[in-house]
Amino acid sequence: MELYPHLMASLQVGAVTLRNRIVMGAMHTRLETLDRPHERVAAFYRTRAQGEVGLILTCGHSPNREGIFEPNAPLFCDHSQIKEHRSITEAVHAAGGLIALQLLHAGRYARHPLCVGPSSDRARINPVVPRELTTEEVWQTIEDFAKATELAREAGYDGVEIMGSEGYLINQFTAILTNHRTDEFGGSGVARMRFPLEILRAIRRRIGDEFMVIYRISAVDLVDGGMSGPEVAELARNVEAAGADMLNTGIGWHESAVPTIAASVPRSAWLYAIENVKAAVTCPVIASNRINTPDGAERLLATGSADLVSMARPLLADPDFAKKSRLGRPGEINTCIACNQACLDRIFTDRSATCLVNPRAGREIEFVPSPIARRKKLAVIGGGPAGMAFAINASERGHYVSLFESAASLGGQLNLARAVPGKSEFNEMLRYFRTRLATLGVDVRLGADVKPSDFRGGGFDEIVVATGVRPRIPDIEGADHPKVLSYIDVLGGSSSVGNSVAIIGAGGVGFDVAEFLVGNEQESVDPETFFQAWGVDSSLASGGGLIPAQRKSPLRQVYMFQRKDEPLGKRLGKSTGWILKSRLRRANVEMISGVTYQRVDDAGLHYTRDGQLRVLAVDNVIFCTGQECERDLYERFKAEGIEVRVIGGADFAGELDALRAIEQATRLAIAV
Repeated sequence: MELYPHLMASLQVGAVTLRNRIVMGAMHTRLETLDRPHERVAAFYRTRAQGEVGLILTCGHSPNREGIFEPNAPLFCDHSQIKEHRSITEAVHAAGGLIALQLLHAGRYARHPLCVGPSSDRARINPVVPRELTTEEVWQTIEDFAKATELAREAGYDGVEIMGSEGYLINQFTAILTNHRTDEFGGSGVARMRFPLEILRAIRRRIGDEFMVIYRISAVDLVDGGMSGPEVAELARNVEAAGADMLNTGIGWHESAVPTIAASVPRSAWLYAIENVKAAVTCPVIASNRINTPDGAERLLATGSADLVSMARPLLADPDFAKKSRLGRPGEINTCIACNQACLDRIFTDRSATCLVNPRAGREIEFVPSPIARRKKLAVIGGGPAGMAFAINASERGHYVSLFESAASLGGQLNLARAVPGKSEFNEMLRYFRTRLATLGVDVRLGADVKPSDFRGGGFDEIVVATGVRPRIPDIEGADHPKVLSYIDVLGGSSSVGNSVAIIGAGGVGFDVAEFLVGNEQESVDPETFFQAWGVDSSLASGGGLIPAQRKSPLRQVYMFQRKDEPLGKRLGKSTGWILKSRLRRANVEMISGVTYQRVDDAGLHYTRDGQLRVLAVDNVIFCTGQECERDLYERFKAEGIEVRVIGGADFAGELDALRAIEQATRLAIAV
């Protein structure tokens, strides 16, 4: 019996048959800005097609120069570009896949001087003020979408997706917030819907009915002045009537103050908005956002909430997601943990996307392991992210690997991370590592008291040390006071914590500890709690789907301190830091910068700020003051003349940087 019958069912859409119900959602990658761009993009999509995904949606390509997101962003408006696109479609088709080109006009989100919009209001997240499109230019843009669709067909794509969501140009036309026009494309709800409908009609006039056309609709805008649920349903019905073969659902605008895809958002939280679209139409509907396991996807499809599921980042994490699901091996799926560190955070800082749990993503032409000359016996000491990643990748290449871990379980500091509210997805990461190690037959030795003398005599060809980090203890008087705890004491559960707490250090670890202490755990796993905290109207009655947020009392009073005289959290992840800061502000966490620490004693924390000595009476003071490389064992190996390599935190102690550790370990394993 098939484990996922609904997820693995085929589906006929227009002239094409999807082999399953898994869609790789469109995402920005910036691969086109690197060297050998067409080769990189082709390899990226070919790898996902080989993994048996039902349909691939490309990153957004603008139909004209005004609509590109930024200089050098993808543009498809000329016949001269067809050849480069054929290299992509042919690569996907040769691997047995289907691929559709997403057409995206950025509108007022465009970061260049040609930026345009339905009106001249500047977006909150963009310093560029848009120029209002004339009526003639609106009609020309409609024709540009139709022409780009025709070009996509000539280039061998199996369809197009029209991006009408996430606050881009089409979405800007449908919302009162951004459409203040007085011509035939503004004013009433019917007039505001006209732009997307005319695009679909123009496309059908140009290419007929056989070519697949998907429309990505904003199921809920999550901005004041956005569309209500009934308006979204009406738009969905009209979009279907105008020629869309499928509707894909988008959630929220990029400028929304509500998170939509981070790990702090509960899985399948947006089902209520997707079901509103599904109930309005007869064509297939694709569900999206925070769907990252085959079990969750199967449940969603089995209940009839949608007909397909869109997964973007999960296909970064594991391009073989669909294949492993078909084979009934869900435990071997390298699950997306929604951390955004290597994908969105890199995109928002002008870099190309990859994946924390899968550093090969986007680098398929770089991570090509050469055949091994002989199978080596390798020892890796340390069972954290770096050690496990090295063991897995080296074993996959055919080497014999023994993994030594001093603790009773694998994971290292992953076991601390997964205790933090909003980071429960790290459980999936650890599950994948454990399952993969067992499947590959890696010799895992827990509770191992490793000594360099154990490795004399040539038992191993190479030894890799991945012993991680230890907390840095600051030079503060009273650092050994009973009130003082380290982040390991707190997140590891070995110490109880009082009702009032001072956290020294406001990097990522300090913010994680604050989250842990104020008690936000339900918000990341229970949709109703999440909706209340962020002011989401799951009834869809309000415009934009927003209502006033409800605050709950935090478990503790938390104070955060840092020496630097700058806002706390300035260096947190670009796409997730604002979420974390918002949650802590709601929990009344006080954030204090520009301090000099004096001492800790029975009275509490003594510190100086603005030249004044102050005392904060707290039950505990928690040190989150960085990490140091745990290199004692490495130094002992060197002292005894035994050659070893060092990776991960033992090599460089950053902010518990699993991204760097896993990539470094993977590269070394491929090179051995």
